[in-house]
Amino acid sequence: MSHFKLSLSVAVVFAFATSVFGADKIENVAGPDANATSAHYLANRAPLVPSPFLKLPLGSIEAHGWLGRYLELQRDGLSGKLGELSKWLEKKDNAWLQKGGKYGWEELPYWLRGYVDLAYLLNDKDMIAEAQIWIEAILKSQRADGYFGPANPDTEKGCDLWPNMLVLFLMQSYYEYTKDERVITFMSKYFDWIAMYPEKKFLKTYWENSRAGDLLYSCFWLYNITGNETLLAVARKINANTANWKQQSTLPNWHNVNIAQCFRQPATWWMLSHDEADKFATYNDFWLIRATFGQVPGGMWGGDENSRVGYIDPRQGIETCGIFEQMTSDMLLFRFTGDLSWVDHAEDVAFNTAPAAVMPNFKALRYITSPNQPISDSKNHAPGIDNAGPFMAMNPFSSRCCQHNHTHGWPYYIENLWTATPDGGLAATLYGASSVKAKVGTGVDVVVDEVTNYPFDESITFTVRLPENVKSANFPFYARAPKWCDNAAISINGVKSNVTAKPQTWFRIEREWSDGDSVVLTLPAKASYRKWDQNKGCVSIDYGPLTYSLKIKENYVKMDGRKVAMGDSGWQEGANQEDWPSFDILPGSDWNFGLVDPAKLDLANLKINKKEWPKDNFPWTTESVPYSIKLPGKKVPSWKIDEYGLCAPVPFSPAQTSEPLQELELIPMGAARLRISAFPTVAE
Repeated sequence: MSHFKLSLSVAVVFAFATSVFGADKIENVAGPDANATSAHYLANRAPLVPSPFLKLPLGSIEAHGWLGRYLELQRDGLSGKLGELSKWLEKKDNAWLQKGGKYGWEELPYWLRGYVDLAYLLNDKDMIAEAQIWIEAILKSQRADGYFGPANPDTEKGCDLWPNMLVLFLMQSYYEYTKDERVITFMSKYFDWIAMYPEKKFLKTYWENSRAGDLLYSCFWLYNITGNETLLAVARKINANTANWKQQSTLPNWHNVNIAQCFRQPATWWMLSHDEADKFATYNDFWLIRATFGQVPGGMWGGDENSRVGYIDPRQGIETCGIFEQMTSDMLLFRFTGDLSWVDHAEDVAFNTAPAAVMPNFKALRYITSPNQPISDSKNHAPGIDNAGPFMAMNPFSSRCCQHNHTHGWPYYIENLWTATPDGGLAATLYGASSVKAKVGTGVDVVVDEVTNYPFDESITFTVRLPENVKSANFPFYARAPKWCDNAAISINGVKSNVTAKPQTWFRIEREWSDGDSVVLTLPAKASYRKWDQNKGCVSIDYGPLTYSLKIKENYVKMDGRKVAMGDSGWQEGANQEDWPSFDILPGSDWNFGLVDPAKLDLANLKINKKEWPKDNFPWTTESVPYSIKLPGKKVPSWKIDEYGLCAPVPFSPAQTSEPLQELELIPMGAARLRISAFPTVAE
């Protein structure tokens, strides 16, 4: 990632090329002018750093295509039905609903944070009503002094404020959708309580101390609405008592979710401090974890539960919590900084790591997902992975943090498909079939429909729709050129522009838009490879934004999830195992292959097999994925399952083998729940 261009502010318009078609102005720019003023959407107030991109309110974006199908699967699967399964979400004696109840920690707000957004994105009346029950209870729980939620022992180390940080996120979503002013009063009173809370007891327990960057973000969000300058003093108090994520050569702790979530804290603080060293610290944290543990495809790193010295092989994995927290961090950091490398990274994780962490029907998930994972079962694989437990099983009842926290991942991603710009424009940020409603220009309400099967399509069509009583509207439209695309092209109403866009820049089109105007963005993909020198010279294959894995036959073995769940798991008495089975996934074909060194192959003429788009609109399975590629390789018999029940560390390249050369089929990594994504090379 090109994260160290700190001398260039991408929030300043920088034109590389300009074309004028009549009254149209088409430019290739680094980004919008962050100092422009738009009254349409919430932006940073002074003295916060100006916002280069502005979040559209929840409900502005409707997902279509495979993204829309993903939301439906979440609704009908674990995300939507967890309230009927998890003991932590049972209403009877729940501490989030009534005083003196049980189960008052992170599980409910983890789940509700994503459930609220999912309900509104789908406009599902039953889900909205269910969410409202919990929201009303949380609002009602606020004490006269401003504290809210379950009773929390106020010890010498203070109250544990971590679960409340999650509640503040879901309250922001609720306010965006409903404009319920009770939220502003509720949050204002809570931050007043924080302002008065003794500093010697503030943010002293482990989770809250690591993750207080979330509290800082919520403080800024409230300040941007109210302008109450006492919140800036509270922000300084939060920053002073948060774990130190600004260290040069180490991190406060090595827990994978903490890293994925908390490394953004210094850049969040930078918006008030204006100190470039704070922003740099976030980039440094990102680099630091990946320099050693992140020499693998898929955008994540070998964290398991905790990263450990010596455990850097592609068989090490990442928690589902960590996957989705990283995506959330990427999207926030893009809006803070305007740096498109964060958007590209969000896509890398979303397309190549996230889909395989859950079952295709979204009725179970696993704790650990790895780039090289030819077995996914309920056995204990420690110390090969950290820590002990059935962390690789697809189980609806186990891994209670991920079980509840997974719900926010795709809703948050979809909410960031589009962003507003300070110059009254609209930016297509993360590509996906969708419709967006937004105010642009002088305040005109427009709808833009986006049609594509991206990342499986090379073209994206945008169609502008204006209100019946509006003949035209002038506003800038931004379309992103991803880092992997060298020759992005754009056309308007069938006329191709001669303006080209460098990777990680924008097309900016300013014109008098009419109803039905269309923009076609073409993003030609090409094959490439990456060599991971720190992991014995293994290689991974990319085509456009997708990384490819060996196609392994997946045999699903049905298990009783309650019997193979982790020891701290829990479920409601009425949970039906037949409706919610756990699965071990075992390989039904060989997995231990190496690839002929791609440096010696003509990847420009790579053999690509295209199939029809799946009828169920879900491309993330071994059989439904619309693309596969063929590459030569050989079996490496010495690469076996080891004593921990894991694939042994990848052999040194070139791997020694006398097996015959054969054609191997590779499919997108996100569709492979069993996968080899980092291959040793073999001689031809």
